[in-house]
Amino acid sequence: MNKAIFPGSFDPITVGHQSVIERALPLFDEIVIAVGINATKNSLYSVEQRIKWIEKCFANQPKISVKSFSELTVEFCIKEKANYILRGLRTSADFEFERGIGQVNKILKPEIETIFMLTSTAHTPISSSIVRDVIKHNGDISQLVPEAIINEIINHKNR
Repeated sequence: MNKAIFPGSFDPITVGHQSVIERALPLFDEIVIAVGINATKNSLYSVEQRIKWIEKCFANQPKISVKSFSELTVEFCIKEKANYILRGLRTSADFEFERGIGQVNKILKPEIETIFMLTSTAHTPISSSIVRDVIKHNGDISQLVPEAIINEIINHKNR
């Protein structure tokens, strides 16, 4: 079974994340979207909220599950019996950063492969940090986050 972990903060999930996941589906029997718990990051949304939104985005996709994790990604892979880490790349800077992590992961757990997928050109400028900034300043997020959760993000901000 080819099982991949797609780790990230997903604070919030973007259309770029969604595109990479949907394009990767034919390559794997299962993809676990792994929401990382990082106490040093100042997240806009709780882990529980992010998981809920991701589950809503992929509610009709039985090959996808969503879980949180706080250990090293390769340790989470072992726990989940996954043999691949899936990463999306927007820019060459992303590649350099992710390559270093991938190489260390390979040293730690040689049996786990990291697979890089390029984001589609239309999604290259979209990152969760940019989306958070747009949300904080009441900008239009309709082209930045999955359609299934636009209203929920707007309503969450207006609480």
